[in-house]
Amino acid sequence: MIKQKLQDDVKAAMLAGDSLRLETLRGLKSVILYAEVAAGKREEGLTDDEILALFSKEAKKRQESAELYVQGGAQEKADKELAEKAIIEVYLPAQLSEVELMAVIDAVLNEVKPAGLQQMGQVIGQVKSKVGNTADGSLIAKLVKEKLS
Repeated sequence: MIKQKLQDDVKAAMLAGDSLRLETLRGLKSVILYAEVAAGKREEGLTDDEILALFSKEAKKRQESAELYVQGGAQEKADKELAEKAIIEVYLPAQLSEVELMAVIDAVLNEVKPAGLQQMGQVIGQVKSKVGNTADGSLIAKLVKEKLS
């Protein structure tokens, strides 16, 4: 269970004196707690899939923040965001490569046979349902759009 592994990793980070890891992991615990309370699932807790979805969003937030910091010339802050993202990604399933993702997209396109860009959302939805958390939604959208154009 991801929640238990997270708790164990918090303890290990405390003992190791790894402040960045500790801060990041505590933040993840907080994200889970807020989501449990918001969903009314404080007692039973979230499923691992729900937690993975939260972690995926958190990793994406770190990536976006890092990009903004780089644009603003704050490389040190960008590096911290990317380090936090790397810590979060340990909990996420391995991401598909573009080649692997293109194979899934091609398979969906053969099934759906879309008439054009107006069916892009339908194709993206089916690709996301097949790959789950193993691919970024913006990458899926970009590749599907390229294929349909």
